Amino acid sequence: MSNGYVVGWSDGSTGPLILPLSLSHTIPQIGYAVVSLLFIASFIGFAGAALVTVPITDWLGFGKVAVLGSGLQIIAFAIEAGAPPWPVFVIAYALNGFGVAMMGAQTNALVASLPGGNWKLQLLHAGYGIGAFASPLAATQLAQMPHWSFQYLIAACLGVIEITLFCLVFRFKTQAELLGTPVHPDGGNKYRQILRIRNVHLLSFFILVYVGLEVSIGGWIVTYLVQLRGAGPSAGYVSSGFWGGLALGRLTLIWVNEKFGAKRVIFIYLGIALALEFVCWFVPSVVGDAIAISVIGLLLGPFYPLIMGQTQKMFPAWLLTGCIGWIASFGQAGSAVFPFLTGTLAQKYGIKVLQPVLVAMILAEGGIWAFIPLGERRPE
Repeated sequence: MSNGYVVGWSDGSTGPLILPLSLSHTIPQIGYAVVSLLFIASFIGFAGAALVTVPITDWLGFGKVAVLGSGLQIIAFAIEAGAPPWPVFVIAYALNGFGVAMMGAQTNALVASLPGGNWKLQLLHAGYGIGAFASPLAATQLAQMPHWSFQYLIAACLGVIEITLFCLVFRFKTQAELLGTPVHPDGGNKYRQILRIRNVHLLSFFILVYVGLEVSIGGWIVTYLVQLRGAGPSAGYVSSGFWGGLALGRLTLIWVNEKFGAKRVIFIYLGIALALEFVCWFVPSVVGDAIAISVIGLLLGPFYPLIMGQTQKMFPAWLLTGCIGWIASFGQAGSAVFPFLTGTLAQKYGIKVLQPVLVAMILAEGGIWAFIPLGERRPE
């Protein structure tokens, strides 16, 4: 959970810090579109990780790759903590994205391969929600201070704890050594095998839109409430409410997921979330919007671990890390593409575009989910 917590802290920081970023003396008079370059930088990092995760994992193994990813994340946080010139700040976000994507592939593949992997994945990703919940609590206070970038100094300290745990617990061992499973012989070009699997692409696009939806809400809802609803500086706590709901959903809705099954339950959650987005769109109430956003977080929470739990059933063991790495890295691009798109549209039409964009993304999720055949068994 420590890995998820640090990643969640990083993602949860962006929303409350958008306004101080745009007013910082190091980044004079930038608008939403320019601030959104942070999301594009993250996308570059995720895309780079998607291309190299499989060969690096085959070369170094789980333990060393996890430590490498964590180390890159710490370097990125240290750079951001100094509030450097804007181009350097953007590059640090790309470095952070690269490290996060590498670690995400490793930890998801490992936990998905454990007995009872489904509920353990919920716990793993609950750590992300808890980190993203706690982060805006600090960021909202720091956003009102000259040293707003110290939010990333806290993240760097958390990263040091994370990398220490990686070294002590996993001791640089491969996944096969940790789980006591045989190493499968090389069956040729793994990327070619992975990209031939239809479900890899379907799940990749589902996670792409899901992560984009998640980060767009967490990243832009504070600006939406301040600029359109007239909320004060405490609006940053609404971001915490969303991420807290996300964590709570991953911990408390496990029994609902098991009762209805992944296929039906995601449709149910999407339908309720869609109705609540219309509440945020048409009901001009800060309190009402805050409650609706928290409940949306609760409903969206189980999605990511549910999907990762399905991968263990759908893909062969020797390709599992590569498949998850591709899905996670491709999907994490959504945390860049859609928030950037939202920022670009907000720059031209105003932040009021946030809600119609979120509604469109929820509908797209439902459309993609309808085409994913969860009943398919993985090849032997």
